[in-house]
Amino acid sequence: MKIIACYSNKGGVGKTATSVNLAYVSAGKGYRTLLCDLDPQGASGFYFRVKPSKKLPNSSFFEDAGKTASAIRASDYDNLDLLPANFTYRDFDIFLSQMKNKRSRLKKVLKAVNTDYQVVILDCPPNISLLSENIFKAADVVVVPVIPTTLSVRTLQQLYQFFRDNGYKEKKILPFFSMVQQSKNLHRETMAALQKEYKSLLKSYVPFSTDVERMGIHRAPVLTFASKDQASLAYQKIWNDIEKGLKIKG
Repeated sequence: MKIIACYSNKGGVGKTATSVNLAYVSAGKGYRTLLCDLDPQGASGFYFRVKPSKKLPNSSFFEDAGKTASAIRASDYDNLDLLPANFTYRDFDIFLSQMKNKRSRLKKVLKAVNTDYQVVILDCPPNISLLSENIFKAADVVVVPVIPTTLSVRTLQQLYQFFRDNGYKEKKILPFFSMVQQSKNLHRETMAALQKEYKSLLKSYVPFSTDVERMGIHRAPVLTFASKDQASLAYQKIWNDIEKGLKIKG
């Protein structure tokens, strides 16, 4: 089982859109895929029309792996299940801080579904916290959407620094550009500069797309209703890069 985290410590960069579309591509390729929504806003579940389990508070999530597994719901798509978030997840950090092995609890929870899924995708909330450290420990790769603007680049630099300072493996970080507008000088210049600085940056990037914004209206991955959109093609390329890098096999 490979664990792919879609993470950024900045909000509004396209984490959930990335999670939803990568999960859809993974399932479409025949991999048994679980999309685990860790963000209390529950946007991944919304996109897939899956309601959160009110019977799974944060305490049960980390203490009762069987109960967590029972909260997994099927989606409308073959090979794709969801573990939807609920609003109690906002207190994850408070709860984790009171537990033993507080930085490795997520990995333990995911072990409970290890035999059921080949791919687990984590839709992560935008902060650096105890939950984030659980994510960094559990994930095989941390996929980071980066809008080519000053603040988004700054948060990527902060993330690399945090990994260095806390002994996490920097090679897990896999950034890619998101919401790119090639008509903007700032975007083109920022992309050129970062590609020189970070060799791990994916060459594939997701352009700004109104179709991605319409995912909330369709409540579905963009690939299902705009498969020829440049953003749809980009998500497929990014998945191919991840699949090759992690050597995911059916």
